[in-house]
Amino acid sequence: MSRQHPQINLSRRSLFKFGAGAIGTGVLTAGLSSNLLAAEEKAPAQDDITPDKALQELLDGNERFVKNKRKSPHQTHSRLVEVAKGQKPFASILGCADSRVPSEIVFDQGLGDLFVCRVAGNIATREEIGSLEFGSLVLGSKVIIVVGHERCGAVSAAIKGAEVPGQIGSLLEAIKPSVESSKGKSGDKLENACKANVLAQIEKLKSSSVLSDLIKAEKLKIVGGYYDLDTGKISIVS
Repeated sequence: MSRQHPQINLSRRSLFKFGAGAIGTGVLTAGLSSNLLAAEEKAPAQDDITPDKALQELLDGNERFVKNKRKSPHQTHSRLVEVAKGQKPFASILGCADSRVPSEIVFDQGLGDLFVCRVAGNIATREEIGSLEFGSLVLGSKVIIVVGHERCGAVSAAIKGAEVPGQIGSLLEAIKPSVESSKGKSGDKLENACKANVLAQIEKLKSSSVLSDLIKAEKLKIVGGYYDLDTGKISIVS
């Protein structure tokens, strides 16, 4: 006879509090994951995919976009109704806020497919990392791709050491280490810095105990991408 467990009903705030406490002790167990998942309204059923397969789905979608053969999947009203019940994105994107790089379009995906965080310079702030932890641990995203792009204005400003008003400077400060690390390399200075910034943000994400444990368990992959504004092509950065 199976033992009945009480239903778990946590608010979004208490969900994070509970998860953070368990992770802080170094315990990332199946029990924690199942409890967190129970707190999130159950998503529509979706076939399980591996991190490698999830990445390939993104790259295949981008290839369709580049060749002007988009399928525009999951963009119907019926899909809207379906995912209103819950979400289970297969991939997460940490991308630049640049208006020319909309994730669902360039990867040819639709409603409920991607968990997207966008910020100028595609930098991994505490808030972005926390969001991506949630997308991976709770929602089940299998791959995170950090997408930088050609002629990024934020990276260009960091290279120039521009004087900027307000909080814009905080973005540039986060990018400056990548500018320094890319100095002296052959090729285009801005492109080198953009790609170095992608790799630096990947390392920040991998420093998360939540994400690193998922990687060790082969439930998650984190990779970098570089978007060509002229062709729409996303190439893997390594």
